[in-house]
Parts: sequence; C-alpha cells; structure tokens
Amino acid sequence: MTTTPAPAWNPQRPGPMPFHRYRPFQDRVHVPAAGRDWPAATIERAPLWVPVDLRDGNQALAEPMDTPRKRRFFDLLTGMGFKEIEVGYPSASRADFDFVRHLATGDAVPDDVTPVVFTPARRDLIDRTFEAIEGMPRAVVHLYIATSPVWRDVVLGRDRAEVWRTVREAAEHMARRADRASYVRFQFSPETFNLTEPDFVLELCDGLTELWDASPDRPVTHNLPATVEIATPNVYADQIEYVHRHLSRRDSVILSVHPHNDRGTGVACAELAVLAGAQRVEGCLFGNGERTGNVDLVTLALNLYAQGVDPMIDFRDIDTVKDTVEHCNRLPVHPRHPYAGDLVHTAFSGTHQDAISKGLARHAERARELGVPERRAPWSVPYLPVDPADVGRSYEAVIRVNSQSGKGGMAYLLRAHHGVDLPARMRPDFSRAVQRATDDSGREMAAKELYELFRATYVVEDGEVALEAWSVHPDESGGGHRFVCTLRTGERTGDYEGTGSGPVSAFVDALAGAGVDVEVLDFHEQAGDDGAHAFAQCRVRGTTCWGAGRESSALAASVRAVLSAVNRTLR
Repeated sequence: MTTTPAPAWNPQRPGPMPFHRYRPFQDRVHVPAAGRDWPAATIERAPLWVPVDLRDGNQALAEPMDTPRKRRFFDLLTGMGFKEIEVGYPSASRADFDFVRHLATGDAVPDDVTPVVFTPARRDLIDRTFEAIEGMPRAVVHLYIATSPVWRDVVLGRDRAEVWRTVREAAEHMARRADRASYVRFQFSPETFNLTEPDFVLELCDGLTELWDASPDRPVTHNLPATVEIATPNVYADQIEYVHRHLSRRDSVILSVHPHNDRGTGVACAELAVLAGAQRVEGCLFGNGERTGNVDLVTLALNLYAQGVDPMIDFRDIDTVKDTVEHCNRLPVHPRHPYAGDLVHTAFSGTHQDAISKGLARHAERARELGVPERRAPWSVPYLPVDPADVGRSYEAVIRVNSQSGKGGMAYLLRAHHGVDLPARMRPDFSRAVQRATDDSGREMAAKELYELFRATYVVEDGEVALEAWSVHPDESGGGHRFVCTLRTGERTGDYEGTGSGPVSAFVDALAGAGVDVEVLDFHEQAGDDGAHAFAQCRVRGTTCWGAGRESSALAASVRAVLSAVNRTLR
C-alpha cells in the first residue's frame, strides 16, 4: 500500500502504527456499481423501526435483563408506538425463553404489535423457538446464518453450496412448523452481509423468498446487517441499493437493515441505506449493543423529526425514555447524547448563549405575529435543532453559566428566572463580575446564584451616601420636580433639596447640594408584575459605575439605582 505524499502545508509525517496489516474494503468485497440513485433521494417517511434492545441489546449487557426489567422495557417500547419488536432469542437461554412465554401467555402484546424472535439455522433450536411463540396470534421468526467468506472459511468450515443447503433445510423446517392458524411471517439475515459477495446474497434471499412463497400480503423480511462496519456509509448504501434493485418479487420483500457502529457511522449508514431503498431499520434506543453498539433509533427518529418528517414514535417525554433505558440496561446515557443527553440542549459558551437568547426572543415575536402559541410556531432558533419543549425538556437548562459564558447567557437567565432585563450597555460589566466569580470557584453558577451576585454587585444597601428620608413634589415654579431629602454623607447628615425636569435629575441636584457631584450617563426603568427595576450608570469624581434598584415602584427603584451607582463609585 502506498501513501500519498503530504502537501507542504501539512507537517504530519508517517506514524509508527502498523497500518499495513489491514486491507481496505475494496480488497475484501466487490461492490457492483448500482447507478447510485440514493444521493439524490430524500427521506419523506419514517421506515418501520424495529428495536432489538430485548435481544441484541440484551446480549451486550454484562448483566442481562430479567423478566421484570424486560417487561418494563417492552411496555416502554409499545407505549412509544413501536409496532414490531424483537423480543428475544428463545433458544439461547432460559431467561429469553421464559420472557417470550411471558408475552405469549399474558396480555402484554397490543393487538397491533408483532413480536420478533431470533433463531440460528439449526433444527433443534428452531423447534425451541416455535415452542416459545406457541399461542401468539402473530410473530416474525428471524433466521440467520453468517455468509461472508471469512466466516465460511474460518468459523463454519462450509462453502457457498453448503451454506445454502443449511439455510434451505432450516427454512423448510420453519415453514413446516409455522402454525397456519396464526399469522407467522419469516425473516432472514445473511449475517456479515457487508462482507458477503452480492451475488451470493441475492441467491440466498431470492431462494428464501420463493421457498417461503412470499406475497405482498404475507411478505418476507430480508435483513442486511453491517455486522461489523468496514467502510464509509456510502459503500453500505451502494450495497443496499444493489440488492434493492435486483431482488426478485420485490413487492413481496421488506428490505431491512441492521447497522452496527464500529466505525462510529451507524446512524449515517442507516440514513443512507433508507435513501438506497431500505424500508425497515433495526437498532437500539440510545445505541446499546455489542462493541460500539447497534444503530441508535432515538437519534435516527429525531433526525427525521428535525427535518419536518413524522418519526411515528412518541418522544414527548424523553427523560422518562432515558430513565427507563438506564434502569433496564444499567448503563448511563451520555450527557452529550444527541437530543436526549442531560446537557445536549445546554449552552455554556457565551457566543452560543447570545445566539440562543436572541433566537428565543425572535421565536416569541414570530409567534405573536402569526397569532399562534409559541409551541405551534415554526421553529428556527440557533444551536437548537428541535424545540426542547417538544421532547419534554424545559427552557431552564438551555442556558447555564460558567467561566466560558458570555453576557448574553447571563442576561437571559436573569430575565427568564428573575425578571431582570439588563440594559445592553450594562451586560459587559456584569459579565466581568460573573467571570471573576466563576474563575474563582471553578464551577457552574446557578440562576439563583447569578441573581444573588447581581444584587450584591449593583444594589448597595449601605454606603458612603445614605438616603434617610425623601419625597418628590411637583415644582410649581418651573413645571418640573422638587426632591426633598435627608442625606448622610460620611459622618455628616443634613437636609437637602434639588430641582429638575424629572425625579432623577432633581435627586442628582440634591446630591450636588450635599457635595456629591453626579453625572448620569445611562438610565433605564423596567416595570414588572412584582415591582420595578431601574439601572443607572453614573460618573462621580472621575469614576464610572453601574447601579441597580428593585423596589415596589418605578420611582423608588430609580432613586435606589442612582444611589447604588454613586456608592459604588465612592468605594
């Protein structure tokens, strides 16, 4: 294998790892040119989702689920709207057999849900599987055998003809065992499909379609697994499209895929496979499975949702789904897991927070323009592909503050949680105060702590200048206002009076009479349901500071804001 020389701008050089031991996919399997219609296709309808958590996902657990945990998981899946569910591998263990019997003899399976059971191509294990589903009104029996050259040579010790004979004998026995009084359908998986010769895949699948006499009203499912990922997702799509185009009796076949995630591209493989003709996708909630996992059905379904396509599964309470899966699997869902992680809707970065805050404000404005509730307005908020409320999350956790945060996020939290709408010019000043506090603590700051820091910083209750009594009156001579007060400045207390066009300017005039010359540079008032806020930026003796006030009236808040700013400058 040759290595393409690196361009001059790339300083990376050949490394020490023995990459020459591995072969690229094109040296391991032939992928016929399929014409590639899939790159121009779009997904406009959800495929049939088939969760395999109770079989394939269960086999990946250090501590497999018992019947109560399996039943809780099964009830979650049916409640979410899954209509075909792989429930076990009855011939593999007593626990799996017992659970399938639990479903067969109870009333756990809704009338519109079809259980799927899994069996290898062995007569005695097929018999055990049919014993497990006895009494079920409908079921899919899933037959599998490994088909790739490396498995045929190394594991099975059989050539292609012997593998086909094994599969045919197993399929004939399944057909004999199927109870015609119930609706039993068949499924076949050529395991390691993505390393199997395409013509052999078609030989096996077409042979079983005919043997099982598949029809549009009783179709066979052919499931094509990427048992171990070997290539980029476009290669898997080419393989799926080739089979899709060349299968016989195509209207009697449900084409299914079962991607794993060895290369970390399971979701992409599934999406491209659907573009290429797959109609059914097997996977696990949150991607549990052997090695790096099965494809993640939550991510796949909500990816469609974010494109305006109905996923046909109910994710309105994603936290209950996550909590149930964590309980049953005894595995945590990563906090940054797409859509469902505890932190996935959360922004700490200042630029992200600013964009989200502005986006939420614009969304509310757009809803008012359309005359619809915010929950029904079209969604377009930066950094949030779906509305967190659609999956049962609140907005409280969308923006959180730590040392990486910026002025937009802090302003959003104060406004959303405490009704404090900081003036734009004040936000950088408060951002510096928050930065110092979070740098010192090294941890996140909750909304309550943020508000406490805001009050401690800007609302000065006891300072160099104290207003011990005050009143405001119309100034009959000039048409403005007269501010009458008792001020303490340092150790001196006296009565003062000032006039101005408004109460604030009259208060500033009274302060000047006490020897405190104040210039108000910026001023804002904000009325709320539980009182008023005011914010003032003042310059005193060459020093400029912001102050704030929260009182029952706008006038009192304004006076408090100016007094706080003055005292901060005098510190």
